[in-house]
Amino acid sequence: MNKIEEILKIAEEKQQEFWQVIVENDCRERNVTQDASFAQMEKMLDAMIDADNTYSPSLKSPSGLSGGDGAKLEAYRKQENRLIGTFLTMVMEKAVKMGESNACMKRIVAAPTAGSCGVIPAVLLTYMEQKNPPKEQIVKALFVSAGIGEVIANTASISGAEGGCQAEIGSASSMAAGAVTFLEGGTNQQIATAAALAMKNMLGLTCDPVAGLVEVPCIKRNVSGAVNAIISSQMALAGLKSAIPVDEVFETMGRIGRLIPPCLRETSEEGLAVTPTAQAAKDTIFSD
Repeated sequence: MNKIEEILKIAEEKQQEFWQVIVENDCRERNVTQDASFAQMEKMLDAMIDADNTYSPSLKSPSGLSGGDGAKLEAYRKQENRLIGTFLTMVMEKAVKMGESNACMKRIVAAPTAGSCGVIPAVLLTYMEQKNPPKEQIVKALFVSAGIGEVIANTASISGAEGGCQAEIGSASSMAAGAVTFLEGGTNQQIATAAALAMKNMLGLTCDPVAGLVEVPCIKRNVSGAVNAIISSQMALAGLKSAIPVDEVFETMGRIGRLIPPCLRETSEEGLAVTPTAQAAKDTIFSD
């Protein structure tokens, strides 16, 4: 799939939901049955659930740059004097936990990349715990996110080295926004709108990892991407429109990515990666 508009057109012609178009496309491309397609996606969901359930606050990444922050957010969620509600606080917590699990070499799911692996799981696993939908609905939501991700990959990029962090966190946020809009009963068009709004908020985001590692600022950016997905979904469900069509938004992200200089595309040659603090951390990590 190269356009969201193509998905919407097929769905309208066949009177289908967004996820059904993606499943049928997967079955054609891989020559598998719908049951096999669902089983494969359910395995990915199970891997996300397992990574969340087996999170350990005692684990630290080999660099020492990350570990334990997910537990801090969990403790904060349990306090009564929070400014924001339980749903968003849990989304924040799970986004960090997933990112830290990745940095600590535990099993994760690249969704769509390792650097943005916390966004979609944070949104969908929180929805599972808070709303208790049938598991099948979450699998369908993953197909929605996969369809959006395929379009982004085909028309722009999901690689930080190619398009900056907008291509990683931005893409994941857009995918998660569409998925949760589906779960909340949004129309196919509202799914597309949520995806557009989420990506628009992330345009121009650079990729400047400290010491070349997918930890700082990557892990905490997953929180921003996950929360952005929720608010974008809420705007779409409220009836707000994107002034720029979703496919044009994705194409814009691709153009911006090509304009971002290589020093801000995962090379760690500029941005936060060259601050005095980052350079000192790099020297410590690679001192041997």
